[in-house]
Amino acid sequence: MSGKNSADEMPRYFFSPVAAESAVGKVRDGNEDSGFVSQYSLAVADGMGGHVGGEIASRIAIREFATKLPLITNADIDIDSREDLLLNLALDIDRAINAEVTARPELEGMGTTLSSVTIVGDNVLLLHIGDSRCYRIRKKKITQLSVDHTVIQELLDQGRITHEDIADHPQRSFLTQALMGKGELTPVLLSYPAELGDIYLVCSDGLSGLVAENEIRDSLTSGDIASAITSLLAKAYDRGAPDNVTVVIGEISNHAHSSETFLGAAQ
Repeated sequence: MSGKNSADEMPRYFFSPVAAESAVGKVRDGNEDSGFVSQYSLAVADGMGGHVGGEIASRIAIREFATKLPLITNADIDIDSREDLLLNLALDIDRAINAEVTARPELEGMGTTLSSVTIVGDNVLLLHIGDSRCYRIRKKKITQLSVDHTVIQELLDQGRITHEDIADHPQRSFLTQALMGKGELTPVLLSYPAELGDIYLVCSDGLSGLVAENEIRDSLTSGDIASAITSLLAKAYDRGAPDNVTVVIGEISNHAHSSETFLGAAQ
């Protein structure tokens, strides 16, 4: 995907500032979402398979992701190798979920989405499985970078339904890909040039299912990212918040920081 950098190249780009929040919502008893933010990465995993199973699956995904991140962002390793490590991370998570289900058969059927953006060299790499979403705001224009792995998205792509049909469609929540320990994965890894001032937002469908793209853009272009999260969560709650809501946001800058934050079930 990319060329190689020299071993002594220092990182130039970081997610700073960052902001993150994970909320249970107004209907669920517990939080099956997990999230993670650092100076190099933003990630959200939305668990499924029941309260306990969903929590465990999303926690495994985010904790495994965070464990491997220092190697993936190590500037002493060439960029192609780091990209391969990131792509293979999805398979590592899937194997970890399989190991947990093997040890605890009552968790059979649990799984999780995973959407993340990671700064590698001069690029931002999107790793995506499921229907958690990633958006980029550049010069006040919003772009959805991820494509949902859902039956609905496939039907839309095939022209068999319209966006107006989604709300009442019986298969609107069916995933075509998820991390379930089955080894049946085609993870997506896409690369985008990093640009100073770009804002990346990764969220669970507890937000994207209720708050429109233009509303996300407006929240992110009318104030700082912390106030944007407050505004977006308020919109989700005003509309009933039937699912957990997790939002992580980072702006590309030259300013490093060392903090890491785990959210939701990953805490």
